[in-house]
Amino acid sequence: MTQKTALFEDKPGPDAPADTDSPQHKRGSAAVGAVVRRGQSVGEAAIKLKTIVSAAVAAAVVIALGVLGWQLHSTSNDLDHLHAGMAAQAHAEQVALDYATGAAQMDFHDLASWRGRLTMGTSPELSTRLSQAGTSMEQIITPLQWVSTAAPVAAQVTSESNGAYSVDCFVNVLTKNSQAPDGIQSTATYKLTVDSHKNWLITDIGGIDSALTPGKAPR
Repeated sequence: MTQKTALFEDKPGPDAPADTDSPQHKRGSAAVGAVVRRGQSVGEAAIKLKTIVSAAVAAAVVIALGVLGWQLHSTSNDLDHLHAGMAAQAHAEQVALDYATGAAQMDFHDLASWRGRLTMGTSPELSTRLSQAGTSMEQIITPLQWVSTAAPVAAQVTSESNGAYSVDCFVNVLTKNSQAPDGIQSTATYKLTVDSHKNWLITDIGGIDSALTPGKAPR
């Protein structure tokens, strides 16, 4: 009779509530909790890694933009200096060529205009020397009935030192006088110094005596 009772002992059905106090249930709950916590840890680590990577990328972009900006600024400054240097050279060449062309033109009928062109745009020291040399030249120009016309050819800066430009100028000159009434065509060469720190004044002329004689290159 006892064995019968054991055989027909009640067992929980499929719809019966789980025994939450059983060791099996506790072990299962603990395993699930561990998996959930592990998943949360992995997710948090992934988020942290993504944040770090994003921050690193952002920092790299900022650094790259900074370097690029510096390079552009440096290049811009270099170009500005280059353009300024080229403009200064061109101005020195123009000043020198204008002067050489004017000084090469002389007419014994109007020596006052020639004296004005001879000293125009020159430093006080050079102007004094030119005036003295011009007075001596007049003793030759007037008796020979000297007339010279000039046309600019070219000018080129050959060197620069502390803002002072050495410029070679070339001027075509047609000279007529009592000994050459038909005229003599020649190219005069002038070596001038133009100082940008002195308001672009001409401070020196190579071979003043020769420069005063159109058609004869200064030594």
